[in-house]
Amino acid sequence: MITTFDMLLDEDAVFGDITSETIIPEGLDAESKVIAKEEGIVAGLNYLKENVEKIGLKVTLLKRDGDSVKRGDSVAVIEGNARKLLLIERVFLNILGRMSGIATATKRLVDRVKRVNPNVRIAATRKTLLGKLDKIAVTIGGGDPHRWSLSDHILIKDNHIALVGLEEAIKKARRSSFVRKIEVEVERVEDAFKAVDLGADIIMFDNFKPNQISEVVKLFEARGLRDRVLLEASGGISEENISDYAESGVDVISIGALTHSTRSLDFSIDTTPKRN
Repeated sequence: MITTFDMLLDEDAVFGDITSETIIPEGLDAESKVIAKEEGIVAGLNYLKENVEKIGLKVTLLKRDGDSVKRGDSVAVIEGNARKLLLIERVFLNILGRMSGIATATKRLVDRVKRVNPNVRIAATRKTLLGKLDKIAVTIGGGDPHRWSLSDHILIKDNHIALVGLEEAIKKARRSSFVRKIEVEVERVEDAFKAVDLGADIIMFDNFKPNQISEVVKLFEARGLRDRVLLEASGGISEENISDYAESGVDVISIGALTHSTRSLDFSIDTTPKRN
């Protein structure tokens, strides 16, 4: 199976690495140390080890996915043919840095909301660059992937409703399978109650303010509906206001910023000739 690593490597070296192939002896063996340049949570090491070893290099992990690292920590050692080590260097660092940055941001937000409401889950969205790898990084940071793909649970969003209407969308969803959860994105309070009456399992409040959600949660409780559904907040959520959403009474907070705008964690690779 072609992996994201394979595709990125092919893109980076369409016709090979002409610099290394020109100046590095073909049979030279070397050792590369992967070093953290800042504090954070490391993620992606297991994935990278599996993919790098497919091309004949040896990877020794010094840290595990989910471990905390500080500046100067060695997280892995890669050994083997020097040309191959230089070939994979940038792709390795790009994936490691991005996944670790996402895991670090996720852990920070998970810790923040747990201090406010230990029952709230932080979830990713489909606003990803590396798809599944971004979501794996979220889970390593202690978050939830939400849907891994469109094939998971049914999520009825604004464009579905615009095309067939809320009632028709939920009715068709309920006829599809009893094992699939049905989630409905709502922009109005009345649609939240209508969706529950029609059989929705999860209500996603799209771009609601925390105080608006708090009021809706109170209404759900007053009507005896709170235990029937999961409530999710999404849209306009940031590190600055996420605690307010955690206090609003929702079960899940999904935040696109985890994967669409998180800064990568900085790592470097130092490569030296292998000592016999």
